[in-house]
Amino acid sequence: MPSGSDSRGPKKNSGAKSAKAIKAANQSSRPAKKGKGGVPAPRQIPWLSIGAGVAVLALIAVLGINLWPKVEERQALEPYKYSSENKDPSDKIDGVLKIEYPAGQHVDSAQRVAYDQTPPFGGPHDATWANCTGTVYADPIRTENAVHSLEHGAIWITYNPDLVDQDQIDSLAGRVNGKSYMLMSPFPGQSSPISLQSWGHRVEIDKADDDRIDQFITALNQNPNVYPEVGASCTNPLFTPSTSPFDPTPPGPDAIQMDGAGATAATDEQIPAGG
Repeated sequence: MPSGSDSRGPKKNSGAKSAKAIKAANQSSRPAKKGKGGVPAPRQIPWLSIGAGVAVLALIAVLGINLWPKVEERQALEPYKYSSENKDPSDKIDGVLKIEYPAGQHVDSAQRVAYDQTPPFGGPHDATWANCTGTVYADPIRTENAVHSLEHGAIWITYNPDLVDQDQIDSLAGRVNGKSYMLMSPFPGQSSPISLQSWGHRVEIDKADDDRIDQFITALNQNPNVYPEVGASCTNPLFTPSTSPFDPTPPGPDAIQMDGAGATAATDEQIPAGG
């Protein structure tokens, strides 16, 4: 053996390395941390994440439940939307009465018109129009002013207060309140519980949940193919039932007839004095 050599040196290093490898192997194979009594500790369930996921799914479900009927309603109304090819979709609505009336025949605030329909939906009318910017009138309004609103493209919903309850009135008001070119008022004495008028068109309704209400509004509200004064305003904030009261009595012999005799040809649009 060469002088100065130590045959035990390599063996000692090899043993140290083996000991380290065994220790590492033991650590990697060490069992999971145990709880009390040597029982493995339970896994931590991410309840917060699960709860958030459930909440998102619930929100999606609620939105779907609420939005789907509205999608169906829009789809159901598609055939009643006017266009250059579908000029008067009200032809598809059962029970719509159509009459052609000349436009631009004005009467003053002291004159009555002997209308041929109740409620009227065309013919001579007052030179001022009833405000029709989604206005729900609690009291009846003068028919001559309301007909002028129809000439501007509005829909006028009327109801017989003796034939409909408050729930139906509220349902109708929801279709009108704040909606452009819409107005609504009670009309004592009309034969049907509910009636919808646009210029030259009318449909009579028994219940406020009748699908024809939304069909009529979709087909005729501001439909430029069916009303005379396209682009005319519906705003008239000075109009109230008290300024132009409803008259339930039949027109007298001096009333303006439907042929317009005695009416004045319209030269401009007016609103009440002071407007």
